[in-house]
Amino acid sequence: MSLYQAHTRPIVRGKARTNVEFGAKISISVTGDGFTFLDRLSHDPYNEGEDLKAQARAYRRRYGHYPKVICADQIYRTRSNRAFCQRHGIRLSGPRLGRPKNDPQLVAEEKKQFADDQRQRNAVEGKIGQGKRRYGLDLIREKLATTQSSAIALNVLVVMNLDKLLEHLFVLLACWLQLLLGHRGACNSHVAVLCDQPAAA
Repeated sequence: MSLYQAHTRPIVRGKARTNVEFGAKISISVTGDGFTFLDRLSHDPYNEGEDLKAQARAYRRRYGHYPKVICADQIYRTRSNRAFCQRHGIRLSGPRLGRPKNDPQLVAEEKKQFADDQRQRNAVEGKIGQGKRRYGLDLIREKLATTQSSAIALNVLVVMNLDKLLEHLFVLLACWLQLLLGHRGACNSHVAVLCDQPAAA
């Protein structure tokens, strides 16, 4: 606990290195094209599993439809969240409830699908680690809850997404330059062919 940051509460994580952490708790979602959205920020402990429905509805507001797949951690795979996803045609990652199937081929396909989903879900963990290492999310020095929340939101929403936008812009410029150079090379070769032809009498 801190006398300067009375709003900060300990968060029991149960990790091997740090059993208890201090600071704000955030819930983010990462889209398939790599953009990050800050869905919830709280200075009090809460269960992340409660956020899935709100995050799915936020996705619908942004894109006009629900996501096809949600690759989520085990804490999100509650019966209520599974029912919500099934009702809206969303595939929630993770093993199915009930007895395992007897068909070895179906079991192998489900395991492969689960492994693919886990690889995609690693993007979220990677974004959190990237935010701590590169963008200072683990070095928030503001004292008030409002200023801390503003600093975190700026790091997540502006800096991370600006980095992604610049990456897309660089790829776009590289493709445009390649097309431009390729078109100029084609024009030069066409002129050379015309010059090699004999002049009309």
